[in-house]
Amino acid sequence: MNRSKDHILKALHSHAEQIRRLGAQSLALFGSTARGEAAAGSDLDFLVELSPKTFDTYMDVKFYLEDLFGTPVDLVLRESVKPVLRETILGEAVHAEGL
Repeated sequence: MNRSKDHILKALHSHAEQIRRLGAQSLALFGSTARGEAAAGSDLDFLVELSPKTFDTYMDVKFYLEDLFGTPVDLVLRESVKPVLRETILGEAVHAEGL
């Protein structure tokens, strides 16, 4: 499967309505794929804001993204980013249109 940043963002845009229904208020790609440095076997890193903020909502969004892209997903809650990593993650995060 094509794992380029542009492909990931287009797929998220195409599925934005369903992802929002699952509880994602915003979703951004970050990490190696966002930087164009992903290797074969790299997971996908997403920064998310959820409503409601429940375990079930988190898992629903995570599983949906893993099914959509066929790869493991690291789903990070925006408010839980460690201060030491916040500037780096927020600086490279690319928000999906519609999310």
